[in-house]
Amino acid sequence: MPEKSLLKVNELSISFFNENIEKQIIKSISFEIKPNEIVAVVGESGSGKSISSLALMGLLPKGISKITAGSILFQGDDFVNYSNRDFQNIRGNKIAMIFQEPMSSLNPSMRCGKQVEEILIQHAVLPQSEIKAEVINLFNKVKLPNPERIFKSYPHEISGGQKQRVMIAMAIACKPKLLIADEPTTALDVTVQKEILELLKSIQKETKMSVLFISHDLSLVSELADRVLVMYKGEIVEQGNTDAIFNHPKHNYTKALIAARPSTEIRLKQLPTISDFLSGEIDKTIISKEDRKRHHKALYAQQPLLEIIDIEKTYLSKTGLFSKAIPFKAVDGVSLKIYPGETVGLVGESGCGKSTLGNAILQLDKATSGIIKYKGKDITHVDKQELRRLRKDIQIIFQDPFASLNPRLTVGNAIMEPMKVHNIGSSDADRKAKTLHILENVGLDASAFYRYPHEFSGGQRQRIGIARTIAVEPQLIVCDESVSALDISVQAQVLNLLNDLKTKFGFTYIFISHDLAVVKYMADQLLVMNKGKIEEIGDADKIYESPEKDYTKKLIHAIPKGL
Repeated sequence: MPEKSLLKVNELSISFFNENIEKQIIKSISFEIKPNEIVAVVGESGSGKSISSLALMGLLPKGISKITAGSILFQGDDFVNYSNRDFQNIRGNKIAMIFQEPMSSLNPSMRCGKQVEEILIQHAVLPQSEIKAEVINLFNKVKLPNPERIFKSYPHEISGGQKQRVMIAMAIACKPKLLIADEPTTALDVTVQKEILELLKSIQKETKMSVLFISHDLSLVSELADRVLVMYKGEIVEQGNTDAIFNHPKHNYTKALIAARPSTEIRLKQLPTISDFLSGEIDKTIISKEDRKRHHKALYAQQPLLEIIDIEKTYLSKTGLFSKAIPFKAVDGVSLKIYPGETVGLVGESGCGKSTLGNAILQLDKATSGIIKYKGKDITHVDKQELRRLRKDIQIIFQDPFASLNPRLTVGNAIMEPMKVHNIGSSDADRKAKTLHILENVGLDASAFYRYPHEFSGGQRQRIGIARTIAVEPQLIVCDESVSALDISVQAQVLNLLNDLKTKFGFTYIFISHDLAVVKYMADQLLVMNKGKIEEIGDADKIYESPEKDYTKKLIHAIPKGL
């Protein structure tokens, strides 16, 4: 006799309304989740993954969205016509949810322990006298170090991985039948991500709860899920057991999602994108080891563009109002050479000193000691005028393009503004012509010139950020986690773009990321940082194939490998 479903979604359709205009977001989707089963939903931003999960919790935006057809059966009850009061008995009790960004989901003004206690009190799970002991027990279950300290800590006092563990403790507090995990590891380091996935797997095995795991990364879900649903533009285009989806994908979109992540085995000249798969035009050219050797021989025969000699950056941290300041070395004696046309990959976990080193090179946060030479000249202590000239040559592409673009400026003006500052172009008309040419180079059409940042997708905004950076004709570009917030297929487009621009304009990149698979694909030289020091440095392929240090081995081992 077939096992009864815990959750059954039938022909569900959801629309959003803007005045009298209806836009269908979810188009007649059907799926089920059985007891004690992990089901993953994959797809890009805007595919409908999160909206579908919010519908299961009765959390669709009020007034602007509506379930227009279908049913949501949970343990036989149809949720579609449930009131908010009905859902209050369900949320956190029978169905719980972990969100992508724990900092915005936790109350910053409330201690972590109290936030978990609230859930237990609301659903009257235990007598008051036993509640604190149960929270400590939950913190132990999610493997939080020193649970008593975490109980008394505010969210800002603990790390990102620890915050996510507090969220998981909160989600499992009432022993729900279904746990919805919406991109719960996207903002985390690859090693912390691995720990959280293993934790979710072990908790699921112990509690026998079902899990709906939402992600845009197919290789990640392959290590966790029993079955996979693939969503594209509000529809489920493919579903099946993980092995079948991964090894025998039928839909071109699924094939594209699998192929878009950089391979750790081969180095393709161009990463395949979704449009490549849908058009059937895939460049399968592989960069051979001989090609790389020839490229590196020419690269390292040059004089260094940038030389970093024994750089240190020390901060003073206080543990209390009247306590003595304790020195903390964020960067500790780092030395390296960067050559024209090279991509140097900088990897390590959060807090290892990657971004601090990048900021010291950019002179945004000056080094405490050491020397930085640019084109053979010491730039460690330059005056303001010289620093302004240097700003043109050494640029940065930020992680979050939306936060770095002025929402009041059109894209054209945002790109022309730094050109004016650095006296590039003889007139506004000349600068406009250059800007239109740059927009074309980054894959955007001329209409983008007159539009505002909020009118673009995340991937398009990152292209605008890149356009603004290259507009001032820099020599060296620091890419600080500049693809980590992007969907896997959009990430492939941006990585291809960065490589194309490098070939076309001769850029040199410092590519900072916690994703070793991406860095390996991009980098000539790889620099692994740990606690402010260089742990390992050398050819990216060689370090990946045979890492010498345990720390590097741990980072490589944590990369999702797929099936």
